[in-house]
Amino acid sequence: MNTPTYIDLITLKQRLPELRADFNASSKPFRYVVFDDFFTPEIAEKVYQAYPKIKDGKWDGTTYIDQKNKFQKTQFSPDSLFSSLFSELNAQTFLSWLDELSDFESPLIADKELFGGGLHQSIKGAFLNVHVDYNIHPKTKYHRRLNVLLYMNKHWKDHYQGHLELWDMQNEEKRCLEKIAPSFNRCVIFETNEISFHGHPKPLNTPKEISRKSLATYYYTKTRPQQEIAEEHNTIYVNTEGAKGVFKKLTSGIKAALERIQTGG
Repeated sequence: MNTPTYIDLITLKQRLPELRADFNASSKPFRYVVFDDFFTPEIAEKVYQAYPKIKDGKWDGTTYIDQKNKFQKTQFSPDSLFSSLFSELNAQTFLSWLDELSDFESPLIADKELFGGGLHQSIKGAFLNVHVDYNIHPKTKYHRRLNVLLYMNKHWKDHYQGHLELWDMQNEEKRCLEKIAPSFNRCVIFETNEISFHGHPKPLNTPKEISRKSLATYYYTKTRPQQEIAEEHNTIYVNTEGAKGVFKKLTSGIKAALERIQTGG
């Protein structure tokens, strides 16, 4: 079995008992864990320096009513750092670590096509409204179970916004569980189900030259417990900002419509 070049599995295994206890804390409506220093400092710097600018290569920056100024990239040249890194994130060695962390009833399966994942990059004004993810992979029809997000933003300031928000939407009194700054070398892992609401709804307030950078990989199982099965659905968004959220969706919808007109879509 090949030793990973980028993922520090030795340290991750050492940290597993603590991370697993946090992930499974009974006080959480859905399971998640947040921790820093996913990569070694040297590897984190390499990933940061290799992170492509939006003007470099092909990025999908399609605007939607609930998503604006967010760009995604899933195709990489075979000899690139990101091709190797995503291969490691989808390799059995890392999957086995995730299996130990999450302890699902079935082994996790990677998605080498990175559907919805890959590199994400957002610019000033960007937002992604709070939502639960699609529950079934459109091609394999496997059940989506786990998200791994890795943030690569140095010297992030709170007033930039762009925090990942985790929400408990089960009761009448909706509440934000945590606001997580997308800080450099920070990892967030959470299970995906019908109550795992998350997003970064506050519009990004960065200087023009600064973007919000992250890597995302999603993992699946062939089945899931009967009580968790829901009819197949796309991403389901909710408004957590009242009138401000309604206005934001309206302006984003106008931008999306104009894009479709310009591209003939």
